[in-house]
Amino acid sequence: MVKASNKTIGLVGGTFDPAHKGHITITKIAIKKLKLSKVLWIVTKKNPFKDNPYYSLSQRLKKAKALTKGIKKIQVMHLDKRVNSSRSINIINYLVNRKKLKNIYFIIGSDNLINFHKWKDWKKIVKLTKLIVFSRKGYDRKGSKSTVTKYYKNKITFIKNKPIVISSTKLRKKLV
Repeated sequence: MVKASNKTIGLVGGTFDPAHKGHITITKIAIKKLKLSKVLWIVTKKNPFKDNPYYSLSQRLKKAKALTKGIKKIQVMHLDKRVNSSRSINIINYLVNRKKLKNIYFIIGSDNLINFHKWKDWKKIVKLTKLIVFSRKGYDRKGSKSTVTKYYKNKITFIKNKPIVISSTKLRKKLV
């Protein structure tokens, strides 16, 4: 587990169903541009807005750890049981209150920004973290007009990155 400090920590959460090179790419960009000490990949059991994952939790953790092996600044974790929730706000509260982490950069794609206002305690997430939004092909325009952007544009950092064409959804479709 990450030790408390004044270091800057990035947080990438999701089902990682499966983890892929696109996750690595945005993580490396975030580390470089934001000068992050570490990025935590928080693998959740299930996304409350999606169907059940294709891969089991243990398979997803194993794949994420294998993909990040040798990248010292990425730490793959599963905190659902420890926190008793997979909700982002509960994970963030745990990291802030129990692990005394400060300077948390919450990293999402522009696709997630569109419905971010539906997330549990989304306003608290924006207040407790620095919201970092990466470009996702086909979603940037809608994301820039989202409820969150409307109210908190000055609290969001948009990262312009080259289009990442790989996605977990596309990878799963190849399997079916």
